[in-house]
Amino acid sequence: MLRSKQARGCAANMSNPRSPTMLEALTPVLSLVAMLGLSVYLFSDNSSQGPNQIVLTLAAGIAAIVGIRLGFRWAELQKAMISGVSTAMVAILILLSVGGLIGTWLMAGTVPSLIYFGLELLSPQWFFAATCLICAIAALATGSSWTVAGTLGIALIGVSMGLGLSPAIAAGAVISGAYFGDKMSPLSDTTNLAPAVVETDIFTHIRHMAWTTGPSFTIALILFAIIGLGADTTADASSLEVLMTTLDEGFNISVIALLPLVVVLYMAYKKIPPLPTILFGALLGGLLAVVLQPQGVLALADSPDLGRGLALTKGVWLALADGYVSNTGVAAVDDLLTRGGMSSMLVTIWLILTALSFGAILEHTGMLRRLIDAALKRAQSTGSLITTVVLSAIGINIVAADQYIAIVLPGKMFRAEFKKRGLAPKNLSRTIEDSGTLTSPLVPWNTCGAYMAATLGVSTLAYLPFAFFNLINPLISILYGFTGFTIVKEGEEEDSVDAEPAGAS
Repeated sequence: MLRSKQARGCAANMSNPRSPTMLEALTPVLSLVAMLGLSVYLFSDNSSQGPNQIVLTLAAGIAAIVGIRLGFRWAELQKAMISGVSTAMVAILILLSVGGLIGTWLMAGTVPSLIYFGLELLSPQWFFAATCLICAIAALATGSSWTVAGTLGIALIGVSMGLGLSPAIAAGAVISGAYFGDKMSPLSDTTNLAPAVVETDIFTHIRHMAWTTGPSFTIALILFAIIGLGADTTADASSLEVLMTTLDEGFNISVIALLPLVVVLYMAYKKIPPLPTILFGALLGGLLAVVLQPQGVLALADSPDLGRGLALTKGVWLALADGYVSNTGVAAVDDLLTRGGMSSMLVTIWLILTALSFGAILEHTGMLRRLIDAALKRAQSTGSLITTVVLSAIGINIVAADQYIAIVLPGKMFRAEFKKRGLAPKNLSRTIEDSGTLTSPLVPWNTCGAYMAATLGVSTLAYLPFAFFNLINPLISILYGFTGFTIVKEGEEEDSVDAEPAGAS
């Protein structure tokens, strides 16, 4: 009797869910799209400051209702959400660290020095192309788009504003360059993850990516050069002089102030994980501020009743927590340099948490797999197969809000199909990087999109049209799929443009 009761209890605690229909799988996704459209219409660029978070929460609720209808228990769905959110904990901690880094680097004069030197050295006509190239080289050396955007990117946005150029275009150039370097660097986590998922080696993967990445980056550089040459670069010379004079008078502009940047880039190059690297950079910025900018630190603390040591400690503490507040008296400079702090990242973290909760339910209940399986059935040719992979990765970036899921899930789901059609695994690893990695910063609620917007201070929708490399690369990948160019058959050892197209149509 006791055993039977226990058995019934165990059975009651176990769900026996069924697979979702296409309509059930589409319901939360279409609800999300409709509500996001309304959110953007009502709140425009401010939609990610709260409205989109509400939308994602409601969409997660709709997905949960569908999941319960499928036979899942709420406890299971809640566990899935917790698991989904946990995957972003490192990203969230990095975000907080970047917020602290921005605050201390502003106070230490690191960012002001970068802006000052940038205004002196960079020509307005070539600024966008140079920004893209500088970020590409730095990301190639470090393997981290996030590190480059959180260091060089911040300063370059400041330089663009000082030169009277569009910060949205500058952000597009930063992201294009950073993601090129990240994508092609053997130090990058995504560049290692993609070949691992499809069972090929990283250097084969990188060599194969060069065929799509090289032309895409070249086109992006040309576009940035054209925009720069055609831009209105008649910035008010007196305004520029006022800006540089204010920076020089308000901060200790020197090469020494760049020490935190050098240390962070070196640590990234040595493959020290991003979290300790950026956190150390933030603390080093605070220490350097005490040495180079003690008056600025004391002014931020605004505690004359405290001893000098405690007041300096309080100032650094405030910069880490709430950012730096510039009081130069020049509005353009104060607007540029008043930002940062861990608290400034809380809205972004809110966005990430709600987005990942929604994506986790879709993945756990099989709704995401149902949508991808439906798309796979229509992929008859190699070109349509490549297109399906690209669209699937983009779709996962939108609904699951995480680039790692957008790499792993398509890699696992399409691996057997590529093998069945006699296509080398490196075709798949290249395609998921061309799409999954590169489109992640173009989605406002994706972890990467949220990070870039928060770090650079430019909304995702504002820089999206100018992230040329990220937009062009997936299209090149699709084009190669339909033409058969560099699509390599199973067993071919070397990439060759003379190789026979594999199933092109």
